[in-house]
Amino acid sequence: MWWNTLLLSLREIRRNLLRSFLTILGIVIGVAAVITMVTIGNGATRAVSDQISSLGSNLLMVRPGQRLGAGRSAAGAPAFKEADAQAIAMQIGGIEAVAPSVNTGVTVIYAGRNWSTGIVGTTDAYFETNNWRFAAGRAFTDAEERAGAAVCVIGATVRRELFGARDPLGEELRVRAFSCQVIGLLASKGQTGMGGDQDDVVVLPLHTVQRRLTGSQNVGTLLVSMKDGSDAERVKASLEQLLRERRKLSEHDDNNFNVLDTRQIAETLSGTTRVMTMLLGAVAAVSLLVGGIGIMNIMLVSVTERTREIGVRLAIGALESEVLLQFLIEAVVLASLGGLIGVVLATVASAVLASVMQVPLLFDPAINLLSFLFSAGIGVLFGYFPARRAARLDPIEALRHE
Repeated sequence: MWWNTLLLSLREIRRNLLRSFLTILGIVIGVAAVITMVTIGNGATRAVSDQISSLGSNLLMVRPGQRLGAGRSAAGAPAFKEADAQAIAMQIGGIEAVAPSVNTGVTVIYAGRNWSTGIVGTTDAYFETNNWRFAAGRAFTDAEERAGAAVCVIGATVRRELFGARDPLGEELRVRAFSCQVIGLLASKGQTGMGGDQDDVVVLPLHTVQRRLTGSQNVGTLLVSMKDGSDAERVKASLEQLLRERRKLSEHDDNNFNVLDTRQIAETLSGTTRVMTMLLGAVAAVSLLVGGIGIMNIMLVSVTERTREIGVRLAIGALESEVLLQFLIEAVVLASLGGLIGVVLATVASAVLASVMQVPLLFDPAINLLSFLFSAGIGVLFGYFPARRAARLDPIEALRHE
């Protein structure tokens, strides 16, 4: 009975191919939209996490000033000193490396070509705390750091804009009134989550920048990399206590510095992205309900058109359950076919959008299967009423129908 009923249902669907396609169009769009939204949302979440992780693993960023907010200001807070970084490295457990850094913007020149970029004055620990890898060359030596030598390490963007395809190692790069020798080339990291170019950077020894560019011993940021498995909250608490003592803050004074945990930032942004993905997926799922209503309407029209056929079947001995099953299977097949086409379209659309948006393509079998099963459920839900109406027709009245 099941096989014959399925064949009858498929025959009726094939008899009206255009109408069947228009009937399932809402389901196709709904399934494709849900899967595409969730897939791209998951890719965006991964991209945000990866971009923040590229700033440094288990990284704490310590800056002068309070967090921005009502009644708070970053102005007037004293800057850090290099001694603060040394104290953190020596007195706090669970620390992998500490890098004091000074940031400024200048125009660098090479062979008549100039480029406005960011200058970072720091120590050799900077490359470890920020997960930088070297494409060529080396980092600073202890002697170069102590002496404030005129050497520098450049990012991929600076290399492209000033040197093109030429090997930059050993070349002299002019930074304002002095020249520095390029001793290293950083591997490319790409953009940050906020759209900044991480490769647009020139790194010099901290003392070099302090003496030749800023003219002070101030340090703008302390980059603290924690060891894997360390308790971030304990390290942060110890770090805050140490800095409060060094900055001579009383028990009742607020911190005049702030500590940002990149791991917490990544979790917050990833959580926000996931919520937005769920919201967009829920909005897209509404079109599935619209598609279900379309199936119900077409099935009701089909029952009206085939009233005489139904009457003949009932008159020659067909059971109500068989008629009910036939129309219900038609609705389920239509919805399932729409779900299958939607999955295929979503796969193609997700691949294209992921390439355009430059986010990872994370294929999730669960959401694809769930969307397909949901579309089949839509067929059952919205196909039952037309099927029941067909099964309950009076055979005599149905035969009289014109």
